[in-house]
Amino acid sequence: MKLVLAPLAGFTDAPFRRLCFEGGADLSYTEMVSAAGLAHGSSPTRHLMETMQGEGPVACQLFGAKETDLAFASREVPSGRFVELNLNAGCPMTKVTREGAGAKLAEDPEKVYRLLKAMVENTPLPVTLKTRLGPHPRSTTVFELLDAAEKAGAKGFILHARYTSQMHGGPVHLDTLAEVVRRARIPVTGNGSVVDAKSAAAMAATGVDAIMVGRAALAKPGIFAALKGEDGEGAPLRTAAGGGNPVETHLSYLLDFRRQLAERFPNDHIPSEDGFASVKMHVHLFRYFAGRPGAAALRARLNKVRTLAEIRECVRSAFC
Repeated sequence: MKLVLAPLAGFTDAPFRRLCFEGGADLSYTEMVSAAGLAHGSSPTRHLMETMQGEGPVACQLFGAKETDLAFASREVPSGRFVELNLNAGCPMTKVTREGAGAKLAEDPEKVYRLLKAMVENTPLPVTLKTRLGPHPRSTTVFELLDAAEKAGAKGFILHARYTSQMHGGPVHLDTLAEVVRRARIPVTGNGSVVDAKSAAAMAATGVDAIMVGRAALAKPGIFAALKGEDGEGAPLRTAAGGGNPVETHLSYLLDFRRQLAERFPNDHIPSEDGFASVKMHVHLFRYFAGRPGAAALRARLNKVRTLAEIRECVRSAFC
């Protein structure tokens, strides 16, 4: 079974995707890239489309609500860098839905058709849709969304088997996912609370072509190998760059990526190593250290770190 890293805003940048690829992921997705941001020439938006050596196959996910923006953005996504172009029609966060994008699109299959069509007509990459079951249990639109995707020429359908109203909690509706698989004429990827072998097996039983893993990978990039039976623990893989310490490995990749951004975008403001590391690693460090002895004290300490040296000292003390 193909295992895929989900697009997670604020998390799935190039360094983390590389860790997950080393941890067994077959494919990973960028963070959500704003089509409007690309259309308006935003450099930070372009930074989200940067990849780095050693990542493995990467798909680019766009979000937006205007055909013109998505058409332009689709032309801007480098086809030599990515293997797939995806439309987000499932993010339930207010800052996305208030623009008419993300999960708001799940309310309007006809609009999804038009947006996907604009993308298909403006990129050589295969286009896919990521969405949900519908706005809420009284309004299931997933079958209309599947039909829209197929008619627009999409090559894949990624389903988070929850309603928008559920956000990221509550039951995953595997029975509906299985029905989508039965009706689909294009490959279907299942998403939603796959955290271990049992939940992965339950999703695989629906007949999906691939399984997408999201939040469970944040503290355990090696979960993909674990689900494949290659690593019984599912812990972050230990690679040479970190000297056996998975967090040091992540930090090493992060600094490599910062240097790459500085070289690729010499006119943009790229934070110093201290600033870049402290902002980026704060997101991940809390998760890596969860459950370790003294985690509460470590969290309080991490809230105060501002330099690369302080981060490294925290990491060394936690893993010694």
